[in-house]
Amino acid sequence: MSKKIAPSLLAADFGNLQRDVEMVNNSDADWHHIDVMDGVFVPNISYGMPVVKSIAKHATKPLDVHLMIVDPDRYIKTFAELGANVLSVHYEACTHLHRSLQAIKAEGMKAGVALNPHTSIKLLEDTIQDIDVVCLMSVNPGFGGQSFIENTYQKVADLKELIIRKNANTLIEIDGGVNANNAKKLLDTGADVLVAGSFVFKSENPTETIKDLKQIIA
Repeated sequence: MSKKIAPSLLAADFGNLQRDVEMVNNSDADWHHIDVMDGVFVPNISYGMPVVKSIAKHATKPLDVHLMIVDPDRYIKTFAELGANVLSVHYEACTHLHRSLQAIKAEGMKAGVALNPHTSIKLLEDTIQDIDVVCLMSVNPGFGGQSFIENTYQKVADLKELIIRKNANTLIEIDGGVNANNAKKLLDTGADVLVAGSFVFKSENPTETIKDLKQIIA
């Protein structure tokens, strides 16, 4: 299975959102990563349904939607209707995680679970076989442009061991502080999908930056 790059549109230019979505469409990237924040689960507010709808209108690659919100179950059907291909909910926001995963799959989406930096991999022992993507937060969620947390490498290794031991088909996604300096080590440790926001969109040539990342992990 080829490794994936998912540019985070949280770092895009919202005055030129269509342009940036089309840039990702025409690049070597694999997914559009979409961070939805509610100002409650995390201290920031990003964007809601109208913006996701606009992104979906122009996107030609899968939408990887990451809900950093309280009570995500309320919106599972809505994001399916908006065109999400992968929907990740936070372990910390789900009282009944297994039920949430089943609801996501019932809407035809891949089911993802995101873990905050302090949340242990061991908590996924009983659900890993039902999870399509685990999104490991390598920064504290809520803001772009943060520095990568070094303990992430150990969490990737621990998660990979769990996936193999449970004979699961789960992808490991890394979200936060990904750049050319840590991409190779993350992939070598077991990651499958790298989310890159500021590193891509704040670069001089985002298309070339995506191309360079893809070559690093190929």
